Amino acid sequence: MTTRKRKQLLPVALFLRRVTLTLTVAAVILGFALAIGVVGYHAIADLPWIDAVLNATMILTGMGPVAVMQTPAAKLFASAYALFSGVVFLSSIAVVLSPVFHRILHKFHIDDSEYDENTDR
Repeated sequence: MTTRKRKQLLPVALFLRRVTLTLTVAAVILGFALAIGVVGYHAIADLPWIDAVLNATMILTGMGPVAVMQTPAAKLFASAYALFSGVVFLSSIAVVLSPVFHRILHKFHIDDSEYDENTDR
């Protein structure tokens, strides 16, 4: 999926296709993580489905819990899901931004290689 140092930058259309692919991958990752939270809050914390969705969404995005957990099992699940969600959310941001950073770094390498070819040593 990446390009070699001396190759030209991808055309904008292919770059946008790559960004769309990473957005899709991130959406699948976030959807899977959200599903884990919704099912867990519904099954373990006995929250209604809509409240489970709200709580899982708020935890996944880093906003914090909405419902108070009543049982020790629910509290342990909420703690584990909060840790899991932090890693998943930050990882999905990295997945989305990776083609942009790759393009920027690749642009700098192309500029460096053009400079190296034009200098006498």
